[in-house]
Amino acid sequence: MFLIHYPNGKKAAPRPSLPPKPQIKTEYGKRGMTLEEDLNQSNEVYLAKGMAVIHKKPTPVQIVSVDYPKRSAAVIKEAYFKTASTTDYNGVYKGRYIDFEAKETKNKNSFPLKNFHSHQICHMESVQKQGGIAFVILRFSEDNETYLLDASYLFPYFSTSYDGRKSIPREEIALLGTLLPLSYSPRIHYLEAVDELYFP
Repeated sequence: MFLIHYPNGKKAAPRPSLPPKPQIKTEYGKRGMTLEEDLNQSNEVYLAKGMAVIHKKPTPVQIVSVDYPKRSAAVIKEAYFKTASTTDYNGVYKGRYIDFEAKETKNKNSFPLKNFHSHQICHMESVQKQGGIAFVILRFSEDNETYLLDASYLFPYFSTSYDGRKSIPREEIALLGTLLPLSYSPRIHYLEAVDELYFP
């Protein structure tokens, strides 16, 4: 530490030393929002701007037992899923029905097929047969890279022609899908990809 001599001849009072800054541990896994949060925010923006009406589907649950510890509060003690859920999101865009599933993985090189259920695949096949739009939004969370993939590319993986396959290689998703860059509002502007693929 050194002292500064001012022109009036007085010495400046020594400056007290500051305590060291606390070390803040960054949890890199929590830097970004989850895929569901990103999509929910995007859908709110689409709704507010009158672009589309797309919502996350509620999961059908049957409540069996409820505890009332206080008059103002109820606690669900037992419940079960009434039916197997289909896909995560559905709605209407430009007069067309839209239905899609959103999944993310920490895998870097492939997307595990175990993330999908056979009833979800059947549901998306039925949507496409009726003229609706069905796709999946896949995120590789380690790199925060998100793709929109038409559901029809998924179907062969669940048929006998891909017997024994447990995942979809990332290169195939990048080749067949559309990369969805992150932005501010909407967070994931997936309707741009929908326009490109389904409204040429």
